[in-house]
Amino acid sequence: MTRTLRSAIALAGAAALSLGVMATSATALGAGSQKQEIRIGLLLPESKTTRYETFDRPYIEEKIKELAPDAQIDYYNAAESATTQQQQVNTALAKGDKVLILDAVDAKSIQSSVQKAHDAGVKVVAYDRLAQGPVDAYVSYDNHKVGELQGKALLAALGDKAKSGEIVMHNGSPTDPNAAEFKAGAHSVLDGKVKIGKEYDTPNWDPNNANQQMSGAISSLGRDKIVGVYSANDGLAAGISTALKAAGMNVPLTGQDAQLDAIQRILLGTQTITIEKPYKPEADIAATMAVNLAEGKKLPSDLVPTTVTNGSDHKVAAQLLDPVVVNKDNIKDTVVKDGLYTVQQICTPTYAAACKDAGLT
Repeated sequence: MTRTLRSAIALAGAAALSLGVMATSATALGAGSQKQEIRIGLLLPESKTTRYETFDRPYIEEKIKELAPDAQIDYYNAAESATTQQQQVNTALAKGDKVLILDAVDAKSIQSSVQKAHDAGVKVVAYDRLAQGPVDAYVSYDNHKVGELQGKALLAALGDKAKSGEIVMHNGSPTDPNAAEFKAGAHSVLDGKVKIGKEYDTPNWDPNNANQQMSGAISSLGRDKIVGVYSANDGLAAGISTALKAAGMNVPLTGQDAQLDAIQRILLGTQTITIEKPYKPEADIAATMAVNLAEGKKLPSDLVPTTVTNGSDHKVAAQLLDPVVVNKDNIKDTVVKDGLYTVQQICTPTYAAACKDAGLT
């Protein structure tokens, strides 16, 4: 073999070895850098309650993007229709969503959709409302405690008048499992201490229905017999307060969700309290659960420190947060401090004098 030929063979071998190393390195780099696609479906129940579009959706989407910048988020709002939400789950599965963050319109009827997702290997995070079916994780507030706090606040506002008349109860939508917990919590405090003249479940949390129910209660019981009103949330309280005003009445009235109009009614004295369930912590936890599940990770114990049982008897890993009572005296230390609203948003000209009296301006 000539010297020239030996040199050529050596060079060819070195080149082949170099190419092999490069190919192996590129393969290893590709395998190491390849990320599993994260695609999450966010399904919210309605938009009449201001929280969903104003707070829940943007907070959840922001946190998902913080944790997984390349994540694809598919958003759906069911507009209070359980049938629409079932169809939206089908759409999300067809699109390839790997995790669903689900706030159910109807916790019972959505069970078949949750089962369908489970059978397809798609994880379900129940958000705020505990859906039935094989749910993988759940985040909400302690809803029984919400009802207890509302009941205690109503009793405190009634004072000596608690036994002098009757109260009216508006418990929320019968398809919402949270409403049943609010109701149970409130009854655990109120029963035996007040007389309940009328009690309603209000389909779809509709303020117009609450307005009609309250007007009917006033006609039936008489305006002078009603000493207070339990309202499960601020949307219902808006319709109730309109009916009370039309009848020339102003009695203690509860609420929940810390809506802006509720805070302003509290300042004017036409609503007594609301319950703040800070949206950002709940949204952040839901987003964190979803991203962890999308990445195939087991949820850490500090993210799901407890277990709850849903209506279909499935055990669900969960985190339950603590609600907060908001009244005229602590608006600045609750909804303003938490960044829910600014003083300027609350204290528009109509409420300027009330804001001054409350120490907000």
